[in-house]
Amino acid sequence: MLANKTVVLGITGSIAAYKAADIASKLTQAGAKVEVVMTDAATKFIAPLTLRNITGRPVVTDMFEPASEFSIEHVALAEAADVLVIAPATASLIAKLAAGISDDMLTCVVLATEAPIILAPAMNVNMFENPITQDNLAKLKARGFTIVDPEYGRLASGKMGLGRLADVDKIIGTIKQVLGRSGDLAGKRIVVTAGGTHEPIDPVRHIGNRSSGKMGYAIAEAARDRGAEVKLITAPTSLPEPIGIEVTHIETAIQMKEAVAKAVAQADVLIMAAAVADYQPKEVAKAKIRKEAPSLTLELIRTPDILTEVKGDFLKVGFAAESEDVVENARQKLEKKQLDLIVANDITDKESGFGTDTNKVTLIDRNGKVDTLPLMTKIEVADRILDKVAEFLVKKPGG
Repeated sequence: MLANKTVVLGITGSIAAYKAADIASKLTQAGAKVEVVMTDAATKFIAPLTLRNITGRPVVTDMFEPASEFSIEHVALAEAADVLVIAPATASLIAKLAAGISDDMLTCVVLATEAPIILAPAMNVNMFENPITQDNLAKLKARGFTIVDPEYGRLASGKMGLGRLADVDKIIGTIKQVLGRSGDLAGKRIVVTAGGTHEPIDPVRHIGNRSSGKMGYAIAEAARDRGAEVKLITAPTSLPEPIGIEVTHIETAIQMKEAVAKAVAQADVLIMAAAVADYQPKEVAKAKIRKEAPSLTLELIRTPDILTEVKGDFLKVGFAAESEDVVENARQKLEKKQLDLIVANDITDKESGFGTDTNKVTLIDRNGKVDTLPLMTKIEVADRILDKVAEFLVKKPGG
């Protein structure tokens, strides 16, 4: 998503300017070409040399001293941008943009670009909550700017309040979301499930599995980055909530079934990456079961088969975590559940099991085509799955 994209990163005079180095670093590591434009005030908080060393690109600080291939041609820099991000954005910068004032390189680039613009404000809580600032932000939103709201926390003044620069990963996620608006899944509605369900035994214990949710979250984020409107239905995980995605938290298989049935009402695709428990206790103890008897017997009953039971005119993608006869067992699941695609993986493979950041899978589609992929990161696997989804959507009548 970020590879070979030109990101113009504007930095203004806020104490949070040092965090722009992390933004620039992560964008550069992801393959983006980062062009940094700093206001004079920003250079008082972080040296241009720092950003130059991180990005490998000259840093623009003055309209009248050529610093890059763009020289003083702010129009050329504006035209090169795939997206323009200002982080941190001060109250004064926001006020100038709302008034249409261009008196430095950064504001000139903003007024000259046709690229999407993202602002991440950072300032004192009183400045942020001031009606003038809020009015200016409302004007910019109405003009199509994307605002990454600041977070609550300790500010430079020592006060607690709303005004801290948003988390860097949230800013990066917003950049990906904005860049993905014209992706091959733009306008498509995709429901993704993730994590392992918890089936309660008593108020403190449950039956579960070792699913980390990483694969489902990777698919949800990759779909977002390709322009899809994504709904993520997730069982408990330790993963941060993804940016720009509607998230529904559930615990049990029954709750997931209900959430899926509601979410797919207008969906184009359902991708069931969740590891739904196969069984649940027939009776749930109302109080904590005391550890007194030498043994405990639980009667278990089957949980709903969500993929088989859910109905609708949408593509259905399932997962098969197998420990033996991986391809054959997955093929049987594909046919039994009437899926369009199934993703099979060998859970005995230490590089591809639960909790890893990599996966080695085999894709089997409804036409019988088998595609065994090499070991990849989960985000790479997610994109290969979505490549197949996009292919099916194109062939689908009305797709």
